[in-house]
Amino acid sequence: MAGMRPAAARFAAFYFAYFAYLGAYGPYIALYFDARGFNAAQIALILALPQIARIFVSAFWGWFADRTGRRRAIVAVSCTSTAVGFALLPAARELYEVLVLVGMMGVFSAAALPIVEAMTLTIIAGEPGRYGPIRLWGSLGFVIAVLGTGALLDAYPAAMLIPVVVACAFGALACAFALPNSAVRESASTSPPILGLLRRADVAGLLTACFCMSVAHGTLYTFYTLYLVEHGYAKSLAGLLWTLGVLAEIAVFAWLPGLMRRFGLREILVASFLAAGVRFVAIGWGVESLAVLAAAQLLHAATFGSFHAASLAAVQRVFAGALQVRGQALYTSVAYGLGGSTGALVAGLAWESLGPAWTFTISSGFGFAGAALVWRWVKF
Repeated sequence: MAGMRPAAARFAAFYFAYFAYLGAYGPYIALYFDARGFNAAQIALILALPQIARIFVSAFWGWFADRTGRRRAIVAVSCTSTAVGFALLPAARELYEVLVLVGMMGVFSAAALPIVEAMTLTIIAGEPGRYGPIRLWGSLGFVIAVLGTGALLDAYPAAMLIPVVVACAFGALACAFALPNSAVRESASTSPPILGLLRRADVAGLLTACFCMSVAHGTLYTFYTLYLVEHGYAKSLAGLLWTLGVLAEIAVFAWLPGLMRRFGLREILVASFLAAGVRFVAIGWGVESLAVLAAAQLLHAATFGSFHAASLAAVQRVFAGALQVRGQALYTSVAYGLGGSTGALVAGLAWESLGPAWTFTISSGFGFAGAALVWRWVKF
């Protein structure tokens, strides 16, 4: 973080800690629930709940943050609920108890990231290329957590995952308190009505495409590690494959200023969606080849790295002024909430009825559908 402005360094530290929590949680939580005896459909339902919560509550948190200006406080409450919720998870014995607890966590955890993303884009003052060098610290935190947690779970039972996740969540909470309280509220007259924006074909096309990208990733985020372990790969090697993808993502974030100077948002988005179409069909049918899996993970540079940066910049461009946080919250609701939950549920249903290869093929189809939507409707 040397050389960063102080405010940017604080955001970089938060990203590092928050994505360390996601790196400990995301790739391995299915193993934890599998070890507790839940089946594939039940695991998919559990993991879909936080995404379902995002559909309904992200817009509220965006409105509340813009209305009150208490962005840092809301982020701190969100991180607190995550840490406490995971600490209580081992005490939830029955499926319904797990669902209630995870659902409540999802309501509050939905607040943190869209608010921080909007705050970050505000401090870089219309230079979206500067987002990458800040956000790459999140990717670095994710890498460290994935590698460390994978090695730990090779040596200890899956139950050891929970203390690691709780510790990482408390780390994110500590960094949340250090965020600048830069909530400057603007008059609603500085921005057009949000419903009017949603009626625009380019905006609707963008949000629908982003929904498709999250659906496409549903199988990956729900079953990828479990898929590898079932095919004889060690948990630590699964962690290395996750890490390879994130290292590719870091490279894109580092190169982002030049990438955005050279290409338009539309071109970056189309290329990212096409990469998703290729990536997921390769994982589904090439699981026996480590080389194919490694190549597919390198495409994470596009399917998450360049896609995420370009989509955030596009949303920030459309939802400007007083609509900043609400725009990011709406994007989170549609893409990661509705799209993520749909992807997880589709994966859970298809995994047992069609098999893993065809489930990843369905994911691939959503990637190609997103490319078509952006090419047809998105003109900025």
